[in-house]
Amino acid sequence: MKKICILLIFSILILTACSETTHNDYLFSGESKHWEAEYTYNGKETWGEKDGQRTYSNEHDFRFILKYKGSLEELSSLQKLEYYYETNSGHGSGTEVFTEPPLSGIFSASGSSIGGGKVHEDAVIKVHVKWDDFEESFELHNNSK
Repeated sequence: MKKICILLIFSILILTACSETTHNDYLFSGESKHWEAEYTYNGKETWGEKDGQRTYSNEHDFRFILKYKGSLEELSSLQKLEYYYETNSGHGSGTEVFTEPPLSGIFSASGSSIGGGKVHEDAVIKVHVKWDDFEESFELHNNSK
């Protein structure tokens, strides 16, 4: 039994010595007069070795949340909402058309990627919101530094 435990510990040490993982978990936020937004980024980078070659892989998931700062009643005549956000590694957008008043002033998008570009810790995320005849732009900054 003692030999099995020693062999198991040795195997774990060898496996962890061959790979290194970094987690990049960031929360970006910002606001304008009428809107506030958060962009949550959870990334993982792994460096290892295979057949004598250094390897690298990355994966991440994100969530973008846009909130109207006023009352839901103020959005009762809203017919169309468009938003766009841009990070250093990509962008996203959304459009919603309303035939009835929205049930919430919160709008969101999410996704994930394997092997895609990563969002940097010091990135500035640009956000543009257009609702009916109004428009606002603002920036999100990392609050998790």
